[in-house]
Amino acid sequence: MRIGIDVGGTNTDVVLVDGQRVVDSLKVPTQPDVTTGIVSVLKQLHERNGYRTDAVDAIMIGTTHFINALIERRRLAPSAAIRLGLPATAALPPMVEWPESLVEAICGTPYLCHGGNEYDGRVITRVDRDELRRVVDDIVAKELRCVAVTSVFSPVTAEAEAEAAAIIAEHAPHLLISQSHEIGRIGLLERENATIINAALSELAIDIVRGLRTAISGLGYSAALYLSQNDGTLMDIEYARRFPVSTFASGPTNSMRGAALLSGLSDCAVVDVGGTTSDIGILQGGFPRESNVDVTVAGVRTNFRMPDVLSVGIGGGSIVGTDPSGGPDVGPQSVGHEITERALVFGGEVLTATDVAVAKGWSDLGDPERVSHLSQEYVDQILDRIVERIAEGVDRMRVSARALPLVAVGGGSILLPAELPGLGEVVHLEHHAVANAVGAALGMISGEVDRVFSVPAGQRESLLDEAKQEAVDRAVRAGAVPATVEVVDVDEVPLAYLPGNATRIRVRAVGELNLKHAAPVAEEGVRA
Repeated sequence: MRIGIDVGGTNTDVVLVDGQRVVDSLKVPTQPDVTTGIVSVLKQLHERNGYRTDAVDAIMIGTTHFINALIERRRLAPSAAIRLGLPATAALPPMVEWPESLVEAICGTPYLCHGGNEYDGRVITRVDRDELRRVVDDIVAKELRCVAVTSVFSPVTAEAEAEAAAIIAEHAPHLLISQSHEIGRIGLLERENATIINAALSELAIDIVRGLRTAISGLGYSAALYLSQNDGTLMDIEYARRFPVSTFASGPTNSMRGAALLSGLSDCAVVDVGGTTSDIGILQGGFPRESNVDVTVAGVRTNFRMPDVLSVGIGGGSIVGTDPSGGPDVGPQSVGHEITERALVFGGEVLTATDVAVAKGWSDLGDPERVSHLSQEYVDQILDRIVERIAEGVDRMRVSARALPLVAVGGGSILLPAELPGLGEVVHLEHHAVANAVGAALGMISGEVDRVFSVPAGQRESLLDEAKQEAVDRAVRAGAVPATVEVVDVDEVPLAYLPGNATRIRVRAVGELNLKHAAPVAEEGVRA
């Protein structure tokens, strides 16, 4: 048995899964303290089902802990950004174009040092050990506690970052170090930004991991604990402690993976209608299509793995109002997690999208009598507006004229009819309201390679095979069953402006979680 939990902005969803079968599910309002909310929902699930806690093999959590901390500028550690690139790269310093409020929240302090490599691995300059020690002394004097190390073209060769990290660890062992080649992709500033964010979240990650371990073991569970990551797969909590940025988009990806698992469709469009927004994404081969452009997070451009998702301000809690012409309109304002207190059908005084769905007869939530005064003409106008905006969002996400099946998930999917104009049938699923938790519970393990290769004539296939094998090996090391691992995504991008037939190769492999070798939560320790 597994338990999947997904913490959303409005609701926290949980499912109990036995094999591939959903045994039970719960949806409760998200609490301000995410960990407390997770404990509460686990207690409710256990009280309803009475299972033995030691019969649960794994608990998978999709959490908003880290993205919330970044957006709200709270619990971020004082951090330094060391860039290895001198005498190059001095024109644009670290954290250029960052929101000033975020730089202040992390006490962001930039340092430029010698080091780095060219695109083909040639050294720009050697790491200057004495220079780096002086920088570390200054970091310690300023009472900064986390360090982001970024070297030019480190995805090609990580030698400079590894050497710098070793010097920093030797000189100031208490500092928490993030290295950019483990986090971002080709693109110096965006990769550096992602690494600085990761560093600033490092202390919080240690606290959250420790808190989740303590809370879950305190409830009697000895199950292995995993967190969902941005590509729709799982990572163990030791990996999550090192790379908290990998959790930022776990909500939408869990929903899309849940849609794939519940519908049996591997290529489709997915609309996840929550309480505040509708997230629209595309499944390719059963996994969310990744964004090929830089993704802005809390006002900062980054380039780590993120799904290609379009958010539309329509959800079950969206407030119904009027547009400038005086006609009915809906969203983007929402009552959010207060829907059970403020919506008309629940005894409140705010007309929401959920009230309209109940008035139409699409749902039996709450008390339908409280919306019986709404005319069918008015209800149809509002629902037409919702359908129009969702259909427009789905059409924007398509990259070809080819028809794609459309799957609706999320508690707010009651707002969608059986068919969308111009897009065809909408697939409504059993357990649609907790598809995100299902996606977490039945998640897989991935491994990825993304770097620039110099491709000699006649050796393309051998380099591709090398990259594929490395991706498979990484998935196995991350906890996948070797026999189940397969390559699901291969991208080749020739870099025409670089000599030497340079090609960026990205390969992703996924496999089933190897629970037999998963470490029980109570037996793991946290390394500072």
